[in-house]
Amino acid sequence: MGTYLILILPILLLSMFVQWKFRTKFSKYSELQLSSTLSGKEVAEQMLHDHNIYDVKILSLEGQLTDHYNPSSKTVNLSTDVYYGRSIAAAAVAAHECGHAIQHAKSYHWLQLRSKMVPIVSISSTLLQWVLIIGVMLILFSGSPFVLAIGVAGLALVTLFSLITLPVEFDASRKAILWLKNSQDVMQTPEENAQAKDALWWAAMTYVVAALGALANLLYYASMLFGRGRD
Repeated sequence: MGTYLILILPILLLSMFVQWKFRTKFSKYSELQLSSTLSGKEVAEQMLHDHNIYDVKILSLEGQLTDHYNPSSKTVNLSTDVYYGRSIAAAAVAAHECGHAIQHAKSYHWLQLRSKMVPIVSISSTLLQWVLIIGVMLILFSGSPFVLAIGVAGLALVTLFSLITLPVEFDASRKAILWLKNSQDVMQTPEENAQAKDALWWAAMTYVVAALGALANLLYYASMLFGRGRD
């Protein structure tokens, strides 16, 4: 357990800080109205059309921070606050999700790989906790490593998924920031662009700490499996 705490505690503290910072930034920029007064839906429509994408629907979704792009249905799903909002944050999030739609239209390989992994990772994540618990008990009390090995393989898959997510998210944010910078009818001042970039940067950091957490979990259980993590 000591090894696990050494691995996970710094990442947990970092994750808490990043989540707090992201929510603080998002809340701040949600209060700052866009000078162009465009809504998140209107920003999304304009960005898609500027990239000659006309077969993607923009939908409103209940909840907060539920925004995502669904490649199987070709829909940009925006939370209510983003869909109707006319703030810096709403524009930044809408543009980011459209960045994923552009990736899909251009067959961005990391997005394609992540999409293929989603069903497998979803099943693995659902069963993983129980597999690891049973695996640890078996290796401690009977020395049998088989179940824990399955759990470690599942963790490796989840970790790989988290790592693949990073270039997908960073590239979508890069596309959003570049388009917003060049679309002066959307964001009309350098300050607005800087604020949108700041919001998207902290959003990206949440994926970084998630990947670090997944990697720390994998290293801990792998070390237990191979006999180096017992303390």
